[in-house]
Amino acid sequence: MKPFIKQRLILVLLTLIIGTAAQSVFAERYDRGHQALEDAGPGERFLVYVFEIKQNIARPALHRTQRAFQEADSLNADFVLLHLNTYGGMVDAADSIRTRIMQSPIPVIVYIDNNAASAGALISIAADRIYMRPGGNIGAATVVDQTGEVVPDKYQSYMRSMMRSTAEAKGRDPQIAQAMVDPSVEIDGVIEEGKVLTFTASEAVQWGFAEGKAESIEEVLSLAGIEHYDIVEQRLTLLDRLIQFLISPVVSGLLIMVILGGLYFELQTPGLGFPILAAISAALLYFAPLYLEGLASHYEIALFILGFLLIAIELFVIPGFGVTGVLGALFVISGLALAMVGNEGFDFTGVPARDVLMAFMIVIIAFFVSLSASFYLGQKLFSTSRFGELALDTIQETKSGYTSANAAMTGLIGKTGVTFTMLRPSGKVEIDDDVYDATALTGFIDKGEKIRVVKYETSQVFVVKA
Repeated sequence: MKPFIKQRLILVLLTLIIGTAAQSVFAERYDRGHQALEDAGPGERFLVYVFEIKQNIARPALHRTQRAFQEADSLNADFVLLHLNTYGGMVDAADSIRTRIMQSPIPVIVYIDNNAASAGALISIAADRIYMRPGGNIGAATVVDQTGEVVPDKYQSYMRSMMRSTAEAKGRDPQIAQAMVDPSVEIDGVIEEGKVLTFTASEAVQWGFAEGKAESIEEVLSLAGIEHYDIVEQRLTLLDRLIQFLISPVVSGLLIMVILGGLYFELQTPGLGFPILAAISAALLYFAPLYLEGLASHYEIALFILGFLLIAIELFVIPGFGVTGVLGALFVISGLALAMVGNEGFDFTGVPARDVLMAFMIVIIAFFVSLSASFYLGQKLFSTSRFGELALDTIQETKSGYTSANAAMTGLIGKTGVTFTMLRPSGKVEIDDDVYDATALTGFIDKGEKIRVVKYETSQVFVVKA
């Protein structure tokens, strides 16, 4: 047998062994945790990892979730408990959280503390068990835009599909899950046609969308049959909190405005100064956390840098604003927008078109707001006396003694001389044995003609025939 064939066979065997071992560990942890949900053995003690999402579902919530499951896995936790209270949020972030919960080898319990609306409902039904505080609600998962208006049906269709498939995977009624999105669904005794379904805690228990009602996490664990346990709560580091802050949509939008505004102001002033430093700092703060979170990749950062270079070439090398400048602007906008989307390189499989469109809309809106603000601030900063240190507001008038004229040259006014060259209408004249640049006020004057100086402006004398 040839050596390279042996090496390939060994590699395949090692891959199978490692894969089988990993699958065995996954299955063992999964079975142990799920068996505990059914019947914890007497005296058996479990480790429960607890984290909370009490905010809108967006990239910061996804960041918390990813950190939670990484830490729970490193601690070999038996259960993950999500303490949830949200009115909803971004579909792409909710889908990523849902997927992370469903792929977890550790059983996941969700405790709904008052609200699990919209994206929160999708996250909740991905869990193995749901418990709700009395007075809590779950449902109303219709997709809406930033103004609260219902978006077109193609976006609703994607949400309906996710709700159904998630419910099916967790043994819940997919028709009820779809009714939380689709007002056309009618279920006898549950929901009438034309209304979007939202369950109270009691109704959720009645129709199998929650396992019980509880007033606290301790009561949740008791109802789940977990009597002996140790709780580890998520503790975010300063870096985690900083990343969460920087990747929030509002802060990302503001950073985009600083990037574009800094570039605009830098192009309006000579040399390199504070505006370009502000733009570079904002770009680092924008891309760094997105890169660490796995959203921004190398090609998106390279796209942004290439776009910036093309714009610089268009402005400083090629006159006008043509194809190079347009491509540069498109690359800058694309780099900023695609960094917000959870695509893998050029693979957008599983990324909703709505999320891509939303990312581009955020960047374009920030672009125009930044330009408008830059124009406004530019006029204010350099035309108001409140910022005298930034702009000169003193007028140097001639009557006050200010002049740019040379005293010796102004002394030529009224003197006579001869043309040294022909004036057509500019040329040279000779006065008192000195030659000066001159311009004829009317017509042409031949060489050797007698002239008289009538005024001095713009570093030259103006003459007429004497």
